[in-house]
Amino acid sequence: MSATIASTATIGSAPPSRRLRTGTMASYGFGAAAYGVKDSGFGTFLLLFYNQVIGVPAATVGFVIMCALIIDAFIDPTIGVLSDRTRTKWGRRHPWLYGSALPIMLGWVLLWNPPESSQTATLGWLFAVAVLVRSAVSAYEVPSQAMAAELSSDYDERTRIMAYRYLFGWAGGLVMLIAAYWVFLSPTPEVPNGLLNREGYKGFAIAGALFMGLAILTSALGTHREIPNLPSPVIEKQTVRQSFAELLQTLHNKAFLILMAAGLFVYTNQGVTYAISNYLYTYVWRFTTVTIAGLTLPTFVPLSIVLFSGVLVAFVVAPRIGQSTSKPKAASTAAVLAIAIGTAPYWLRLAGVFPDVGSPAMLPLLFAMLAMGTAASVTAHILGASMMADVVEDSEQRTGRRSEGVFFAGGFFIQKCTSGVGIFVTGLILWAASFPEKAVPGQVPVEVLDRLTIIYIVAATCLALIAAALYRAFPFGRAEHTARLEALRMQALDSERIDPVP
Repeated sequence: MSATIASTATIGSAPPSRRLRTGTMASYGFGAAAYGVKDSGFGTFLLLFYNQVIGVPAATVGFVIMCALIIDAFIDPTIGVLSDRTRTKWGRRHPWLYGSALPIMLGWVLLWNPPESSQTATLGWLFAVAVLVRSAVSAYEVPSQAMAAELSSDYDERTRIMAYRYLFGWAGGLVMLIAAYWVFLSPTPEVPNGLLNREGYKGFAIAGALFMGLAILTSALGTHREIPNLPSPVIEKQTVRQSFAELLQTLHNKAFLILMAAGLFVYTNQGVTYAISNYLYTYVWRFTTVTIAGLTLPTFVPLSIVLFSGVLVAFVVAPRIGQSTSKPKAASTAAVLAIAIGTAPYWLRLAGVFPDVGSPAMLPLLFAMLAMGTAASVTAHILGASMMADVVEDSEQRTGRRSEGVFFAGGFFIQKCTSGVGIFVTGLILWAASFPEKAVPGQVPVEVLDRLTIIYIVAATCLALIAAALYRAFPFGRAEHTARLEALRMQALDSERIDPVP
């Protein structure tokens, strides 16, 4: 083997700078619907289910879920490294995509069907199954996200790729939210508050498992023809010690560390918002039903549609903003706008100037602010993920290795903190606000709701502002990325002249 070849990749192995076909982009993005289902379930219903339905204290549930992150801290980078080093006739990523579908489906059904047992046994079940689900999701999401940096090296095309991922990821989560609120967890004469109907969660679990399996397999099959076009760098055998040293060298990248830190705050903020949303909508805004065009619907159904309208705006706007300015500046600005708009209804309510619950103006105004806040938030997430793809070539130029799996494993670990740290922090917020277990809407004291609201919006604002500052500190943009690709191309040409392939 030539000395000009680095230990795990050929220098200059960056993918071509190209625009993908719409079918390829759509099938690739559709796979993110599986994570959307998992994320909305973990973030929106899991704490509520085990706390208000099963009867386990909220802080304890949050602690157990956060403990599962300890396992993730080892699983995610391991999958990233193994995915980078996988060599089969189906390439590096696709064997992982195909193999993850069944474990994800099985784990999802088990998560929402704990056996009738003691509280200790229930917590043990929650921990074990949460680890199974999160590990199986990692086996899909880490290789799938890594493909984003392999499908194209174009600076703007990567933002489009991430926009499709977020579009379908949110769509998957919102489809399951609508199905949950409208079908599986809708009110019944026996259980007026459908969110507390344990039987409804069984159908929710089965439907979610089938949806995730469909999304994963569709994405894998739809991108299968791209396997010959994806980078396949040379791999040398090495000891465990050498592999660990390479991993540390790869992760010691300033741009990557900044994105990891930004992600820690922005996704924890998202996790807190997801986990506390049902409490806010149910007890603060008292969502029940709404009549639209003569059709009576659970209020959560039009809410989900409103939120998705914000995602559609981000899908269109984020790539265009990325083309007109730098990704770091745009992501920072979007993060500030998101928290300012998203928390505005709660500040205004505390100030006594927001329309009262039940007034005709309350829902339209609340929905409008939530849609705009969601658009800004998702725009920041898309641009941040696109910057992570650009880190790959920065690292390749510095180390001679393409480590997409390692970088996106780190980013994905941070994303999963939304359902771990987010649930844990929400449990603490509920505890600090003295929020009662199995509370009845309309019967929670106003001072408790005010305390809950204040703690939430202060915590969310602090997290968002720190994330915005970190996005702004990202060290390079379009010009540096373009120069780096050209340098890698020239290195590859020099390597071929020095040591031509026979």
